[in-house]
Amino acid sequence: MSGARWNTGDGGVRAPPLSGVGTLYRHFETREALVAEVYRQEVAELCAAPARLLARYTPDEALRRFLLLLVEHSAVGKGMAEALESIMATDSPIFDDARAEMARALDELLSAGVAAGAIRSGISGRVLLRALGGICGMRAKGWEDDAVRITEIFHDGLRYGAASHS
Repeated sequence: MSGARWNTGDGGVRAPPLSGVGTLYRHFETREALVAEVYRQEVAELCAAPARLLARYTPDEALRRFLLLLVEHSAVGKGMAEALESIMATDSPIFDDARAEMARALDELLSAGVAAGAIRSGISGRVLLRALGGICGMRAKGWEDDAVRITEIFHDGLRYGAASHS
């Protein structure tokens, strides 16, 4: 399953190389189960990024880069809207679980930024994720470029009032 990825061109899911329909359906009873697993893996990969980013960058730069990864993730989600809608109709907790994982990843980065004096305190990953959801919720042409720019401005605001920026 590690080779499965979103195919944003037609709203479908591309299977791992050399996998046929029979192989997929031995592992996934429905198309929705396959889409849910691909989405779950994408979120897990995304939420593993903070540790790598913190190992390579300062906490505020790691947070900036992760925020931009979330914008990119939102773009992929928009490309997969039709497939994702099919699992919204189920009782799957996948979206609640994904938001919780993303909020925890943001909390990790926020904590590191606050400890380094680079990010203001008093902001949770959940609140930050909600704000980013609003930024990425734009439907107008060119929304992704605008979302990247707004996210950069938003990131600057997170640094305002931090111990090292006061």
